[in-house]
Parts: sequence; C-alpha cells; structure tokens
Amino acid sequence: MVLNLKDYVASYPNFPEPGILFRDISPLLENGPAYHQATNEIVDYAKKLNVDVVVGPEARGFIVGCPVAYDLDIGFAPARKKGKLPGKTVKATYGLEYGQSALYLHADAIKPGQRVLVTDDLLATGGTIAATIKLVEDLGGIVVGTAFLVELMDLKGRDKIKGYDVFSLMKY
Repeated sequence: MVLNLKDYVASYPNFPEPGILFRDISPLLENGPAYHQATNEIVDYAKKLNVDVVVGPEARGFIVGCPVAYDLDIGFAPARKKGKLPGKTVKATYGLEYGQSALYLHADAIKPGQRVLVTDDLLATGGTIAATIKLVEDLGGIVVGTAFLVELMDLKGRDKIKGYDVFSLMKY
C-alpha cells in the first residue's frame, strides 16, 4: 500500500516565531512504513543517477541520507558544523537571516569525479544545500542530484541551486 506522506507531516503555526508555519517531519520518522517508503523513493531516484556517495548536512541530512546510502551499499559523508570533524576539512559559508554559518567536510570524503547525491530533510531558502554542493565540488565531486523529504515552494530554494536536479517527495 502506498502511503500519502503528507499525512505524516505535522504543521505548527507561529513556530519558531510568529508568522512561520513549521513543517515537522517527526511523525514521518516515527512511523516505520512511512519512513521506509520515503527512503525507498529517494533510493529509487538515486539508482537512476548512478550515485557513488551520499552527502548530507548536519543533522537532519543524516536522517535522510544515511538510510539511502545504506540501502545503496555506498558511503555517506556528513557535512558538519564547526568543531565537529577532526582532521583536514574544507569549509563553505552560507548566509542566515542574521549573520553567517559554515559547513565542513573531510578533505578526503569525496574523490574527484565521484557522482554525489546531496540529501536533506527540507529545501527552504537553499543556503545550506548550496553550501553543501560547494563543499562537494571543491573536492572534485559531481553533484548529480539533490533529494528532500519536503520542499517549501514559497521560499524559492531552487533559485540558489539552479542547474541541479531537485527531487522532493512533498511540496508545500
């Protein structure tokens, strides 16, 4: 039976601040069949792209990307926040509403020419994913696709990642 995944996304008005409608994927993650279906749909997408490795930003990109990489029998490389990765890393900064943040990837996580799928739970403004893509490309990887559980269309995240294939399970 195919589930309507939107039935497993909770909506919270005025969180974390007034005027924001927060889309929470926790109910999807908490439901085995829904989480399995969502993962399988992204796995099917990744198979078509002949992906070599999956990369996801901290922390919810791990929740999406790790089971996909596991199912494909390929590696997963975490894009982490400052101070979370030992050894040599590469860095990409991105803008936030107030200020900047940065993501880091191990300098040897991606080999030149590897076909990479970038995953996250949500595509909103696109800043985090654009930074993750930059990390992959700085190491010589080829981003062949991006995959998300949820895409917030009104925030126009696709504009920041133009030219990249975007796969979203649910659009709001």
